[in-house]
Amino acid sequence: MQLIFEKSRAGLRGATIRPLAVPEYKLNGDCRRSTLNLPEVAEPDMVRHYTALSRRAFGVDNGFYPLGSCTMKYNPKINEEVAALDGFASAHPLQDESTTRGCREALSLLSGLLCEITGMDGMTLAPAAGAHGEYTALLMMGAYHRSRGDSKRNKIIVPDSAHGTNPASVVMAGFETVNIKSDAEKGVDIEELKRVVGPDTAGLMLTNPTTLGLFEKNIRQIAEIVHDAGGLMYYDGANLNAIMGIVRPGDMGFDIVHLNLHKTFSTPHGGGGPGSGPVGCKAALVPFLNIKTNAFHGNFAVCLKALAYILTLGADGLKSASETAVLNANYLKANLQDIYPTETGRFCMHEFVISAEELKKQTGVSAMDLAKGMIDRGMHPPTVYFPLTVHEALMFEPTETENKSTLDNAILILRELRQQAFDNPESLHAAPITTPISRPDDVAAARNPKLKA
Repeated sequence: MQLIFEKSRAGLRGATIRPLAVPEYKLNGDCRRSTLNLPEVAEPDMVRHYTALSRRAFGVDNGFYPLGSCTMKYNPKINEEVAALDGFASAHPLQDESTTRGCREALSLLSGLLCEITGMDGMTLAPAAGAHGEYTALLMMGAYHRSRGDSKRNKIIVPDSAHGTNPASVVMAGFETVNIKSDAEKGVDIEELKRVVGPDTAGLMLTNPTTLGLFEKNIRQIAEIVHDAGGLMYYDGANLNAIMGIVRPGDMGFDIVHLNLHKTFSTPHGGGGPGSGPVGCKAALVPFLNIKTNAFHGNFAVCLKALAYILTLGADGLKSASETAVLNANYLKANLQDIYPTETGRFCMHEFVISAEELKKQTGVSAMDLAKGMIDRGMHPPTVYFPLTVHEALMFEPTETENKSTLDNAILILRELRQQAFDNPESLHAAPITTPISRPDDVAAARNPKLKA
């Protein structure tokens, strides 16, 4: 496919610029470019070019997108319309506060609702995404301990099933990561936790349900152990969409939470943004909660979409969304576990992990091969090779917005792929074959990346 610049032809125009309706303002010479290299194409050519590009990208508007741990669900378009209302879209963070009362009221309402949903006492909307929320929360932990003259608390406990950003955020915030392994039921090993906590423990980072999609049944005991040692409990909100409206992190014993508005509360997720990672905390930590930072009030449009989503669904709707997400995941899991082994026999929450390790031993077909085969069948692959605690992992999150027929079709695809692995494994090694770009050489791409055309 040609680049838009390759389609450029001198003299073609796609728009006519109207005469100025206001006095012209002339910039100083050093503020102006000497040349402006833009493609010259007619409007139909421009529309066709970008429409063709859009068809090469796969999203939730195209089909099933069960990307585990990332909540790639359909989001109501009305929430986009709310965020695009003139009074919101035209607002600027440096406006005089007397002109932004409506905007500030919307943010205040959202903060209160998020506190109610999570069981927290204070909330900042400033963090721009989940990892930013993690970092903010960890800085708050450090500030809290130092305020009490407890400067030796330099270690954060992170389970082996944690999200990959957790240990990275720990290091960035100046702490040391203490990793603990899971027990036989894939939860936090209580005896191991008792062994590692101490006067140097600043806190524990945990998401519940865990990355394996399992509810941490011992959460109250875990919180008691950490609190008795003087540490704080941090809730990674990546999986809140499995429990919202049913149980609150604050009631489980967590002191700080971050939420992913771009995963749980409506904004389309993926492609590098936009995101929002509000941080909430209990009353004792509110003095360390930076309500307004250099990021002003956070990603305002994302906050508005979240507010519209919460107000539209209400308490009953949020609970129903969680229940349906859990139901969909268990339906998919129950119809696959006879041929794709799962980590435990327990009911899962909103997501689950299967292993292709045995299939690979028998046929040579890997989890990656299966994922590429799904693409040829019009289905986006799940998360592959995560969490690292499961060999040849495939992590599915069907979300609450998919219906039974979609799930049944996914089950059929996965069963057909397994049979194909035995009948014709080479065809899966070559997949995908229906896409504009076939399977890249992953090793070559990592060692010799081409970052520009």
